[in-house]
Amino acid sequence: MKSDRRIEWLLQDEQPAVRYLTLIDLLDRSPSDSEALETHAKIPDRGWANSILQHQDPKGTWSSGFYQPKYLATNWQLLVLSDLGLTVETPGVKKACDLYFSEVSGPKGCLGGSGSETCITGNLVRMMIRFCYPDDSKISSALTWLVNAQKEDGGWQCFPRKYGTLDCWEALAAFNTLPRDRWTRSIKRSTERGAEFYLEHELHREGRERYEPWFRFHYPSHYYYDLLVGLDVLTSLGYSDDRRMRKAIQILKEKQLPDGTWAVDAAHPDLAPGADYSLRKPTKPLILEEPGKASKWITFLALRVLKRIES
Repeated sequence: MKSDRRIEWLLQDEQPAVRYLTLIDLLDRSPSDSEALETHAKIPDRGWANSILQHQDPKGTWSSGFYQPKYLATNWQLLVLSDLGLTVETPGVKKACDLYFSEVSGPKGCLGGSGSETCITGNLVRMMIRFCYPDDSKISSALTWLVNAQKEDGGWQCFPRKYGTLDCWEALAAFNTLPRDRWTRSIKRSTERGAEFYLEHELHREGRERYEPWFRFHYPSHYYYDLLVGLDVLTSLGYSDDRRMRKAIQILKEKQLPDGTWAVDAAHPDLAPGADYSLRKPTKPLILEEPGKASKWITFLALRVLKRIES
């Protein structure tokens, strides 16, 4: 992989977040490696992260709200910054997180306000752990809340239904972000049941008809599911060699462009016939890379998935 032209492309300086993650996850550099440290320090100052931070308002929010408007408000911007590798060491991130903890906390352990759902709480837990808040009592309570929100079939659901859906992956991703030595027995069992739910569905089989957006790759994902989201979570959890992953892996390989990269196929909201919900308010997509063209972020994720499988 070191001589791969795609790796050379990902290592270019214009997006230090992609360069850093490529060094760590694809080239097996230690986070304490001098080149990795130097690259990580540049993330707030260049590329996507810098562009997001430049639009933060003096209060510490984006677009003057936590959740609305979609997908430009604070929640959505912070999720991307957590993906890009920033932590509370970045002043803008800490300011926004402090506001979240003080103003947006729901009852019974969930996060995101009184109307919170599994997708909201799962996203926030994953985000806050990445930002270096794993020991906060609200994170601990939210993890327990996510365990208790799991359905009997092993999945999760953001709506008041008895069964799980592939479209609710955020709890499983939150558990995956927590260091393994912090897993309780209940989190371990919940993760195993959640992974089995996805494997039983082969990461894409749900309902009578194929739901097309799940076969298109997106970033940011927000609270939407697609095959690459499922592959990234399941391979990270160690299920790469399960035979029920084969079809999803085949689809991933088939979606390569002629030069071996992958494209971001569409920007959310990407809904199609068969969706269980509709958006009540107008939304504006949060776009980092132009849909339909080769994507550094999607290519990085795809190569990371394949590396885990081949390992």
